Amino acid sequence: MKLINKDIEKDNAGQVTLTPEEAEDMWHTYNLLQVGDSLRASTIRKVQTESNTGSVGSSRVRTTLTLCVETIDFDSQACKLRVKGTNLEENQYVKMGAYHTIELELNRKFTLAKKCWDSVVLDRIEQACDPAQRADVAAVVMQEGLANLVLVTPAMTLLRAKVELTIPRKRKGSCSQHEKALDRFYEAVMQAILRHINFDVVKCVLVASPGFVKDQFYTYLFKEAVRQDNKVLLENRPKFMLVHSSSGHKYSLKEILCDPAVTSRLSDTKAAGEVKALEDFYKMLQHEPDRNNHPRSFLFYIKCFPCVLRHQDVPTRSRYVRLVDNVRDNGGTVRIFSSLHVSGEQLTQLSGVAAILRFPITDLSEPEDDSSSAED
Repeated sequence: MKLINKDIEKDNAGQVTLTPEEAEDMWHTYNLLQVGDSLRASTIRKVQTESNTGSVGSSRVRTTLTLCVETIDFDSQACKLRVKGTNLEENQYVKMGAYHTIELELNRKFTLAKKCWDSVVLDRIEQACDPAQRADVAAVVMQEGLANLVLVTPAMTLLRAKVELTIPRKRKGSCSQHEKALDRFYEAVMQAILRHINFDVVKCVLVASPGFVKDQFYTYLFKEAVRQDNKVLLENRPKFMLVHSSSGHKYSLKEILCDPAVTSRLSDTKAAGEVKALEDFYKMLQHEPDRNNHPRSFLFYIKCFPCVLRHQDVPTRSRYVRLVDNVRDNGGTVRIFSSLHVSGEQLTQLSGVAAILRFPITDLSEPEDDSSSAED
């Protein structure tokens, strides 16, 4: 995301102009938008024209509209963002108050105006415009006949390819069919890696599986790379890391990112930090639910579907924003998780807010029990 202009007044009202540069920027934009905001962007409008002879024709024209946002639709797989609302500025093609849907496009700037820019939204802009925040981890989670190719970004976990192939069992005295099917499967996974992984950005490629599937695939991958003289794979061979997983399904990614060897390798990525914070929280919840052995930390979790920080009720949203600001003012650490991220998916069963406290809190029901016993 590229920040073109930022004009925010002292009362926190104002506007920013941004240019989305990659698909993930649409997710950040989705988290910036709220119902009631003003969005100005270039769009395509179908208009009808009438000639001098009375014949009516239609054409598609590009125009710039300013909408009052009413509906926000985000496709997490395609990373497409559509915003529907009423037109605020009349032009030759669209009347005032007419409905229109803008699909935001990559490398086309848009201007977003709000009546109040709070600290959480401003942090989101800073995160989105930080060039270090990119999808620098890829993972191939596989088992015989199944492979999931995933990109781990700071904001979400994107499933880029899923390879499924039936592998016949080994037969007594003949393994040719089994080996041929495995070769076809490994070839399909190899092509998915070449198609979906940008090695100029990705720092590490995790290959995980139960048993020896990962080792066999790794051997096949670079044997084929040498045979085909594939310089992309050969030059990036040090980026590949073999890890054990319990299965080839996407949910195994959590245990992969919790592996100490992986954590040390990915120590400079935001994804590893979130998984580590989540692991600390669950350990504390299991062993010491009323206290914290990390006295200077505070874990704050936001679930994005529905996201409490995107709550349409202004007082409710303001209460959560004040909570975030108070935690930071008192030296705590705030982490906002996404339900599209592997770490956020593990916390969707909670209320949406979780904390690791500095001091233990006793059960609130205990004083009541004590007072009732004293009265007796």
